[in-house]
Amino acid sequence: MTTTDLRPVPYDPDLEPGLAAFLDLVEQIPLRADTILTNREHFATIVPPIESVLSGRPVQHSEHQAPGPAGAPEVTVSVFRPAGARDDGAARPALFGIHGGGMVLGNRFFGVEALLEYVERHGAVAATVEYRLAPDHPAPAQAEDCYAALCWFSEHAQELGFDPERLVVTGDSAGGGLSAAVALMARDRGGPPIAGQLLGAPMIDDRNDTVSSWQYDGIGAWDRNNNDTAWTAILGSRRFSAEVSPYEAPARASELCGLPPAFIDVGAAEVFRDEAVRYALDIWATGGQAELHVWAGGYHGFSGFSPQTTVARAATAARGSWMRRILHLEDGEDGSLELDARAQ
Repeated sequence: MTTTDLRPVPYDPDLEPGLAAFLDLVEQIPLRADTILTNREHFATIVPPIESVLSGRPVQHSEHQAPGPAGAPEVTVSVFRPAGARDDGAARPALFGIHGGGMVLGNRFFGVEALLEYVERHGAVAATVEYRLAPDHPAPAQAEDCYAALCWFSEHAQELGFDPERLVVTGDSAGGGLSAAVALMARDRGGPPIAGQLLGAPMIDDRNDTVSSWQYDGIGAWDRNNNDTAWTAILGSRRFSAEVSPYEAPARASELCGLPPAFIDVGAAEVFRDEAVRYALDIWATGGQAELHVWAGGYHGFSGFSPQTTVARAATAARGSWMRRILHLEDGEDGSLELDARAQ
């Protein structure tokens, strides 16, 4: 079978209005090397100010500067805690969130609503990091920034009031790929303990050579062209070569043993489907723990743009169930798993 013979998996009809809204809001300008900065400016307009996101929520917010990677600037980390939380070393769960945007777009407040749900419902402490973007800063700047911020967050667990043994790294799309990268880095460098890694539709393979990557060429949200554009911006001339590190593209890892338990979910109707499935298979092959969900008819980011649909609610509940088990949350502590999934 050639790539011209491939037919895309159809979308769940209930999701199609959300997909249209995604394309209208997010992908107004085709993503090419010469439009990355224009897209970045547009993307910034769709991320609401953090003040408006926090308005009316019982959440306190603080900004911090963490030491950056060797020879690099400091990294900004935003921390969110329940209102009235004290620096008492309480054994709260914690989430370290990494934003999506193909590693070329977005900022640390993109998708923060999903983190805030855990702060409100579970008394969790959450952090999100402002990592450097490509092509201004080629890889591995993105993963190194995230890892430096994760180390700082874990080291300050007592004063921020959480248990460093109950810390999950989480992200969607590029954020999912970078969450996988920092889990690899923590394993290899003897870094912070990570209780779990939640990888939503993770962007992990620069080669863009799977069946699903060809099925969604010019179709849907974050298609093959967008993925190619982003990876070339991230890696430049090193793309496709043996020089690409697993910290830059986690699918390149030859050994996936010794990693924290992974939750991996992805739409069946998107570019990242097959690389996500392959990553779960490779974890299982080493005897590792992974929970994989492939959601029928789901486009990239479906649970964020079609949150009230049946499949999106199921996806959100599955994430909540895994998080409850990994972080040892009490039954019922998760609001019956009705968590906000606006952050894909």
